[in-house]
Amino acid sequence: MSGNLTLDGLAVPLRTLRLLSVDFGHLPAPTVHVTTIYPERLELTFYDDLSGFEAWREALRVAPDAVTYRVQNDGQTGVLSADVDHAGATVRLTGYADVVTSLLVGGAA
Repeated sequence: MSGNLTLDGLAVPLRTLRLLSVDFGHLPAPTVHVTTIYPERLELTFYDDLSGFEAWREALRVAPDAVTYRVQNDGQTGVLSADVDHAGATVRLTGYADVVTSLLVGGAA
């Protein structure tokens, strides 16, 4: 992190975002995050939309085994994440979704 970072210091992830919008403009729109803390990173986040995460994972050619899975919020929220280098930036994909569980009682749902 640099207290003196200028907007030009974020050129790599911003340029990557521009390229992604041209190449993959047909894909679901993520929440986009760029920060001075990680000036080489572009974060694309999907809330309650793992299909959006999956579409971007495939487009960026992230192997399924490169995706990590964890749960948070006392086991109620599943989180998928993956990092990939693209056009000079680290693109971090993150997807959040409710964890759906079924409890069968007496053989009925």
